[in-house]
Amino acid sequence: MFANYNELVIKPKKLREMLRKQGINGPPPKILFGNILEIKKSRNAAENTPINHPHRPCFSRLCSLFFHSSSNGENNMLFTFSLGNMQIIYVNNPDLVKEITKCTSLDLGRPKYQQKELGPLLGQGILTSNGAIWARQRKIMAPELFMDKVKGMMNIITESADSLIKSWKREISTGGGIREIVVDEYMKRFSGDIISRACFGSSYYKGQEIFSKLGALQEVMSKKTLSIGIPGLRYLPTKSNREMWALEKEICALILKVVKERQQEGYDKDLLHILVEGAKSSDLSQDAIDQFIVDNCRNIYLAGFETSAVAASWCLMLLASNPEWQTRVRDEVLEVCHGQVPDTDTLRKMKQLNMVIQETLRLYPPSPTLSREALSDMKIGDIHVPKGVNLWTMVATLHTDTDIWGPDAFKFKPERFENGIAGACKNPNSYVPFGFGQRVCLGQNLAMVELKILMALILSNFSFELSPKYVHSPAMRMIIEPKNGVNLLIKQL
Repeated sequence: MFANYNELVIKPKKLREMLRKQGINGPPPKILFGNILEIKKSRNAAENTPINHPHRPCFSRLCSLFFHSSSNGENNMLFTFSLGNMQIIYVNNPDLVKEITKCTSLDLGRPKYQQKELGPLLGQGILTSNGAIWARQRKIMAPELFMDKVKGMMNIITESADSLIKSWKREISTGGGIREIVVDEYMKRFSGDIISRACFGSSYYKGQEIFSKLGALQEVMSKKTLSIGIPGLRYLPTKSNREMWALEKEICALILKVVKERQQEGYDKDLLHILVEGAKSSDLSQDAIDQFIVDNCRNIYLAGFETSAVAASWCLMLLASNPEWQTRVRDEVLEVCHGQVPDTDTLRKMKQLNMVIQETLRLYPPSPTLSREALSDMKIGDIHVPKGVNLWTMVATLHTDTDIWGPDAFKFKPERFENGIAGACKNPNSYVPFGFGQRVCLGQNLAMVELKILMALILSNFSFELSPKYVHSPAMRMIIEPKNGVNLLIKQL
């Protein structure tokens, strides 16, 4: 009983007191729930309020739950709040973010709650592991996603994009020259096909069941995000937990089935082969080897599939909303490619397209929050961070801070990246669409090449505008996604 009281009351209170003495304050938490109830209320109100500005992400509204958590209701750059008994420092001060990005200590790692609470989705893969386990996983996986390896995936990316183009042409041909298309599922199919073929040697359709179940699991877990700090909740046989456990079991079985089939067929030198060989070269039991493979396959599917697809949907929405930029980028693509399929040389010459993608990732970063945990007592800048305290950076607010990006921070303005990230804002460390520090996303090269090729081919073949049915409503879940999808009216050129 005392141990529970210590974890629920005494320890959190001591941590908050240590932070308060450094001037880091926040709203008083409720026992067991912390600040979860008021944050949920704020988020629901934000998501259910219509947005009247279709060209503006309005993430300050979505992130208002964190602004309201500050001691004075304003957009403080540094304050504390609680999810259950978990204590979190909200950090959006650019100088402190820079200090976090520079920290190479393994004592500043992924929050332990992610491995515990997101275990059914991510397990102990590269996205959630820490210390020597994480370092080893990165050593195995990183070389397979370096730019020289991504160049070898160009044919796969082009073929997947070409398949999407052909399917749209077929739809448009039956629609009288123009067709309304909800693009989100097409983007997921494109991204999923690339991940499956490049990393796992199978088509999207072969892995479709895995993708479908991972999507269902992600949706279930997104509803539980704000409950992560409530002790013991993940063990209760609630309806959502039972659904989550069943999906996890099915996904594990499906992935191991793919591995077994590949072992029987013989491996290509792809990422799955590297994962299997890396696991076998270690001193692990067969169960541990299976878990290592399953966990990292799930991590790659999630990181490489959903985020890239959502980024592509947002990019199309912004180009549809800004026809002058759509024309500008299309003219560049046609001039550079001369009707040919883009290659690595032509992609480098597409400066306008690169600026549009960078601006898309600024306004709609795939991950809403970057989080770290002090795994031991440590100092970040001038702050003494006690062991167990989490540091959260809200990427969407950092990317639209008017002090950093100027008074037009909420506007779609790709030309701000004309001179690169350093020329786009006062503090380059404030642009973190792929994360920061030594745990920056391994797949960022692949993601950028995917987006460039797909957008180049779409712009070469179609013009498009927002459908009257489109409702602009970004939803902050595990990723920032269009709550109601992206409806476009598409016309073949």
